[in-house]
Amino acid sequence: MSLLIFNGIIVTLDENNNLFYPGYVFIDKNEIKSLNKGNPPSELFKEADKVINAKDKLIMPGLINAHTHAAMSMFRGLADDLPLETWLKDFIFPVERKLVDKDFVYWGTLLAGWEMIKSGTTCLADGYFFEDKAIEACKTLGLRGILAQGVLDYPTPDVPEPKKSLINAERFLKKWKDFSDLITPAIFAHAPYTCSSETLKKAKDITRNYNTFLFIHVAETQWEVEEIKKRYGVTPIYYLYHLGILDEKTILIHANWISDEEISIIADTGAGIVHNPESNLKLATGLSPIPKLLSKDIPVALGTDSAASNNNLNLFQEMDTAAKIHKGILLDPTIMPAKTVIKMTTTIPAKMFNLNTGCLKKGALADIIIIDLKHPSLFPLHNIYSLIVYSIKEAETVIVNGKIVMEKGKITSIDTKYIKEKIFQISEKIKKFLKLS
Repeated sequence: MSLLIFNGIIVTLDENNNLFYPGYVFIDKNEIKSLNKGNPPSELFKEADKVINAKDKLIMPGLINAHTHAAMSMFRGLADDLPLETWLKDFIFPVERKLVDKDFVYWGTLLAGWEMIKSGTTCLADGYFFEDKAIEACKTLGLRGILAQGVLDYPTPDVPEPKKSLINAERFLKKWKDFSDLITPAIFAHAPYTCSSETLKKAKDITRNYNTFLFIHVAETQWEVEEIKKRYGVTPIYYLYHLGILDEKTILIHANWISDEEISIIADTGAGIVHNPESNLKLATGLSPIPKLLSKDIPVALGTDSAASNNNLNLFQEMDTAAKIHKGILLDPTIMPAKTVIKMTTTIPAKMFNLNTGCLKKGALADIIIIDLKHPSLFPLHNIYSLIVYSIKEAETVIVNGKIVMEKGKITSIDTKYIKEKIFQISEKIKKFLKLS
């Protein structure tokens, strides 16, 4: 359908960072056909199938969550305030081995998608097991996604025989590569310490053959850095570089413990970084040197990681944390300015993932969110970028690819009551398995 949104504050994030107040956006099918300041031409009211008066509202690009494990929303609050090794070995890994199946991933991803839509996310980069079901969940929700099948050299819930992990991953790419303009299938090689050199090189070769992305957790903890040095004689970034897998379609998750020399390697190869500050803080694993990375023009996007280690999937809150934590650590209030942080959830990941989204301009795909500014925490309005990063927490209306997936706080594509029932059933199985009261 065609949609006209008018009379709101438009934050375009285009090449000139245009702000239109008031302004309008006209969408035809899945594309922005026109936008400008002032009132729309009268003929657009006649052409539009639906008109939204955005008085006292903000219109901006939808947010892109560049790293999450959506189905792990089922583990939210399961084992908090524990060391990473204890959290993984005593809780997450045992439950995954016993209970993660297709239904778990489908309903867990629906729950995560519901939460993300409420907080303005229109696209997610996800990696987990049974990722076919994550794609089905995104289709149900109407979300855009870069969905990556997990690869490890250990038995997983969907691939009990590790030798078949890459076969399964390539099958996944082949099955979904032409499925939908909304879906980009990819591969997620878990980490350098869980995937052999051979597995990593083959995974990268497969993604190159399919012209898609390889995601990998890297340099997340000090332990990992020392373990890779012990095994291979070099640190994780050097190791991946010598394997020949770093390029613009390799997405490095975390990168907390990296040297200046490794930052130069990342810059030279064009690899992208995803920063997950809240998960890193909660698990006390370290914090990536984001200001240094940005100073080298390395593309850095923001992700929430999973709800198991965050415990929310709210990118507005992630922006708030990302902006403040680096100021505090470096004792410099001028770094991580609000406009830069916003671009880490919009224009930067859009470019990283080759998406025609992330800004509002003619010809861009219509991934747009509308935010009601009448809440007392959102006025007076002195600086719109500061308001977005430090004050806003949720969206009112969400549009993905020209289709309204949430309007005035109500998600149009799912029965949220039924999702709650299914989530409760699965959570009861988790509690029973772990003997939790």
